[in-house]
Amino acid sequence: MLTMKRRDFTLSALAPLLLSACGGSSDDAATPTLPPGPKADAADALKRATHYMDDTVSYQGGYVWSYSPDLKQTFGEMEAYRTMCWIQPPGTPSVGHVYLDAYHATGDERHWRAAERTATAIMAAQHPSGGWNYIHDFAGEPSLKQWYDTIGKNGWRLEEFQHYYGNATFDDAGTAVASQFLLRMYLERREARYLPAVQKAIDFVVNAQFGPEYGVASGGWPQRFPHFPGAVSSMPLPNPSQVPAGAKAGMEDGDYTLHVTFNDDVMGENIKFLTLCVMALGETRLLPNISRAMECMRLMQQPGPQAGWGLQHLSREKDGRPAGSPAGARSYEPRSLATHTTQTNIRQLFNYFQLTGDRKYLARIPEAIAWLKSCPLPADAATVNPLLGGGRTHPTFVELGTNDGLYVHRYGSNIHNGAYYVDKHYTNTVSHYSAGRPIDIAGLEATYAKLNGMTDAAVAELAARSPLKVAAGGRALPKYFSIREVDFPDLFTGAVMATPTVPESEVATLLNELGTRNYWTSPVPEIVNPYQGDGPTAPYTGTAYRSKHVGDVYDTSPYPADNPPEVPPYVKKDKPQFIVTAEWIRRMGRLIAFVAPVA
Repeated sequence: MLTMKRRDFTLSALAPLLLSACGGSSDDAATPTLPPGPKADAADALKRATHYMDDTVSYQGGYVWSYSPDLKQTFGEMEAYRTMCWIQPPGTPSVGHVYLDAYHATGDERHWRAAERTATAIMAAQHPSGGWNYIHDFAGEPSLKQWYDTIGKNGWRLEEFQHYYGNATFDDAGTAVASQFLLRMYLERREARYLPAVQKAIDFVVNAQFGPEYGVASGGWPQRFPHFPGAVSSMPLPNPSQVPAGAKAGMEDGDYTLHVTFNDDVMGENIKFLTLCVMALGETRLLPNISRAMECMRLMQQPGPQAGWGLQHLSREKDGRPAGSPAGARSYEPRSLATHTTQTNIRQLFNYFQLTGDRKYLARIPEAIAWLKSCPLPADAATVNPLLGGGRTHPTFVELGTNDGLYVHRYGSNIHNGAYYVDKHYTNTVSHYSAGRPIDIAGLEATYAKLNGMTDAAVAELAARSPLKVAAGGRALPKYFSIREVDFPDLFTGAVMATPTVPESEVATLLNELGTRNYWTSPVPEIVNPYQGDGPTAPYTGTAYRSKHVGDVYDTSPYPADNPPEVPPYVKKDKPQFIVTAEWIRRMGRLIAFVAPVA
């Protein structure tokens, strides 16, 4: 790996370097003049960082999650081809938001041109249905299918990448963030070239939504759309004798791409995008879609005493279980209630009450909080299993009926000889999917008490400022989207999405680290084993891989370099220094907030 020696610069000393580092005179002429000083230096650093990322790091305007400084190694959630872009945050749309934010902060056309190029990449990656897959390959479908058949197929813990369906997904907010970015690009200058892609994205969200004929599932969304008839309904279970007696294994409810999905706040993200379209475009036709989605979340809360939600719920009757029942998803996501999803949904119901002024969204929240109180982790969980420490208070999954915690384990060394199973033992859990979650019961109770205690007049005043109350001609969106996530409270009339205070000393550090090379490096979160064919099917009865991110050397799942399996040929190493997209976004956001803060 390349290592870069840090150089010490003062803010003012960098100024002469910045103009020449960013290209020709046309860039300079487009840059608004700032008085000499820290803000001018920070603005020039933003420009240099944008120029390098756009001109050198990107592939046709698209981005993945991390790059070796020589650009020979590129990672998304898994190893990526150089010709790929990752839609899944913090990928291509996330970088696009930074460019647009930097343009808002500085007025510099160099950022706008980078945003245009990234928008073009995102439009090229848009599925004909209007949504996006996790990844796009500019080399074409044969190249993408080859990736799925080799690298994707052998990523043991990444089941969503083991099969190519050729459709789009709501998972991990990829479609949501891409849609938001293209909406912002259209709104910026009302250029007609962006409007068809925005309308396709709106149509995708509308067309994928379950209709009234689905009863309680009406208003929900599946994980993927359009449905792929060949989607897997079960995972391999090699060497089943290694599953302990009484444990459950496999995908209990089959093809999970058809279930109503709450995982990764799919419903909240879709409602937010539709709300942005109502707010900014005056798309009042979307109000019934928003209302049905809110109602779906409310109605899918389970009856007491287990008044929570699962990651996914059946969209239709299955094996005698009615629509709306909690459903299993991937083989390490059992049929159960999920404590973190329940917390997320409670918080969303708080939002929906404020958006609408309707107290029905608060009515059953005390039941959900009471259920969360009833199922904490065992008192000795963190002592017995360090993976359950770090502030975790509740098991991730809770069994229907018994209210017992469920814990995920695995046996074997790769996807060809191993599998996942679930039981009630909280030792030796998997590390890549946390078995415990921090649930802020006190915070939930405080918010409920505050909202429930509002007078009818105060509720009516709040609802009158809702982004669902459309002003003539629409209303402006928040200035920045990359510094922190834009949430519903930021969208109300009169709301100000303030930026954090960034001290000048931090800016000096950021500029020193940027130096003259125009990019930052950070320890890369994870590295990978290069693809070398399918792994062995012979049983592996050891325990070296059961609580690690990766299996044997045939497993292409990413893992932290400083925490590999404790067996040869793995060796613990320092994390290498890469251009890490998430860290680039964070640093750019700090500079943006310094140059043009919102108070």
